[in-house]
Amino acid sequence: MNARRFDHFIERWRAVAAGLPDRRTGDNCFYSMADIALSAFAVFFTQSPSFLSFQENMEKALGRNNARSLFQIERIPCDNHIREMLDPVEASHLFSLFDELHQGFAEAGLLEEMRAVKRTRLIALDATWYFSSQSKNIHCPNCSCIRHAEGQVTHFHSAITPVIVSPGHSLVVPLRPEFITPQDGQVKQDCEINAAKRWLAAHAGRYSTGNDTLLGDDLYAHQPFCRQVLLYGFHFLFTCKPSSHPHLSGWVEALEPGRELHTLKLRVKGRGNRWEHYQYRWANNVPLTEGAEALKVNWCELTVTNGEGAVLYRNAFITDWEITAGNISGLVAAGRARWKIENESNNVLKTKGYHLEHNFGHGKEHLSSLLATLNLLAFALHTLLEVTDTSYRLIRAAVGARRKFFQHLEALTAYWFFENWAQLMDFMMRGQEVGPYATQKS
Repeated sequence: MNARRFDHFIERWRAVAAGLPDRRTGDNCFYSMADIALSAFAVFFTQSPSFLSFQENMEKALGRNNARSLFQIERIPCDNHIREMLDPVEASHLFSLFDELHQGFAEAGLLEEMRAVKRTRLIALDATWYFSSQSKNIHCPNCSCIRHAEGQVTHFHSAITPVIVSPGHSLVVPLRPEFITPQDGQVKQDCEINAAKRWLAAHAGRYSTGNDTLLGDDLYAHQPFCRQVLLYGFHFLFTCKPSSHPHLSGWVEALEPGRELHTLKLRVKGRGNRWEHYQYRWANNVPLTEGAEALKVNWCELTVTNGEGAVLYRNAFITDWEITAGNISGLVAAGRARWKIENESNNVLKTKGYHLEHNFGHGKEHLSSLLATLNLLAFALHTLLEVTDTSYRLIRAAVGARRKFFQHLEALTAYWFFENWAQLMDFMMRGQEVGPYATQKS
């Protein structure tokens, strides 16, 4: 078991939080920035909106509380004070914590295990909303907006939330995000592709291993962005819809089958242990767009049919990897793994207990993006514990759904005091009769 991983991260959290900008002057500093930031993180990690009030009650009754023992919070501030003090803090002040977690995944060996075809590391990019409102009173200078024909205005916040994915792994590894916000000196509203370019410029060196492939939907299959990816030393593997790339699609269909346009057919066991037919097509060195300066890419397509010939799946991709009969299935599997950023990351954050789209507090400056970052960090730490902490993994498997796990965590920390994370995990293992207590089952 490695319960120490949680304690180590909280120690690093407190060191980072202690250095957050503090606009207070004079003697009005009863609550430290470390206590304020850790209090907010504790709420997201436990996914218990009442966690802090529960701990205040426990302190009054017992003279001790789980906020102090688990999260190193000396003094518990109220919710409004937390929001007020964190509003001026930019989310980037917390980004080094993603690096701490990334190092933990690396030390556990997961990052190497997740390498895919050609031993490449797959990094999926996608944008997601984490706040929206049509209220005239709830918005800030960092909001994006949609002006509807009927006169309504939707203010929203969104971000690119990159994750490392792999066809053979259900877990994803969160990386530093990039927020889509109005940019200084720019007249046009910020967009996903511009944010992706900023993410590359800021983090390519940090995450480059010399063999990394960016995954993205059809929006990213855009010549200027593909060139940017190559410029920073990454490979790309992007969804490429015929409807949005008519020149490329027409060029491919005009190629000579068997000579320039290659095919491969495989029979594969699918869902329900039923046979499915995989038909691959691919062509190398085809122009992405019209014109003499068109970027040459490699194109592939997979069509999956059942025994009756009905199409179950069809999609096409572009990449800079040379495509052969030996790697076509692996490349397509890697391209399809892009969906894990939706299914195992963004959807989990929104629907499986983290409530990413809930308005935890909007503020007037950076509060919304900072709170979203806390939620991302909580998700990342839970993922790291699932990889490195045997007790946590056994409990999660026994309890089942994330929401149920959070309910258990909320109830236990509300009514019982635990001296440390290891004691909490031991208590939960005993209750679930797993780990060292499994043999006690009759």
